[in-house]
Amino acid sequence: MTSTAIVIPARWESTRFPGKPLAPLNGVPMIRWVYERCRKAAKEIDADIYVLTDHEDICLRFESNEVWFDHNDYANGTERCAAFAKTKDGQLYNKFINVQGDMPDVTSDIIKYVFYNLNQYDITTAHTDMDPTMRSDPNTVKMIEGAGKALWFGRGFTKYGKHHLGVYGYTREALLRYPTLPVTAEEDIEQLEQLRWLKNGCTIGTQSVYFKGTEINSPEDIKKWHQMKSSQ
Repeated sequence: MTSTAIVIPARWESTRFPGKPLAPLNGVPMIRWVYERCRKAAKEIDADIYVLTDHEDICLRFESNEVWFDHNDYANGTERCAAFAKTKDGQLYNKFINVQGDMPDVTSDIIKYVFYNLNQYDITTAHTDMDPTMRSDPNTVKMIEGAGKALWFGRGFTKYGKHHLGVYGYTREALLRYPTLPVTAEEDIEQLEQLRWLKNGCTIGTQSVYFKGTEINSPEDIKKWHQMKSSQ
């Protein structure tokens, strides 16, 4: 029995970019790019894939067994993943890989690194070297790490730190615990869901990976993505 699910939270309402999951990239909705990128990794680690969304238009882009629809509003993608884990389908899995729906350039290697790091940690993520041109961008999340563990995440510090990538791995027990943890001021200020783990004493393992893609945080990033693809 497959015991791992790759889950892709795809919330319609976004403060910075409403309707972002269906933003066209070379004529294909972004969420479809992310899904297709996950398929290779899913085959290699024997995982199933689900798109977790709150909007019917996103559901129409997938078969019924590929999507989980829930109109409830969650504070972040991890809470949406935790809600899925409690469903009949979600109860089949003891490991979850959360791939952010705004990472059309995610690679199978990144997903696999996070998956294998679950052998050591109950919560894992990935980071890469920071492009100097992105250091002043508050949409780019910076991470301080040491000895294979994440020590802090933030948007503001610009002189140091790694580039945190939006791919997480959780054991079932860790994921179900997340919604029960207190939300702290730091999480509210930074608007970074992963700070809830750290502020409540949880350890997050992290893996250095290669990534030269674009994360889509704003409409301007769509232009950057097309420019990057046209130059390749």
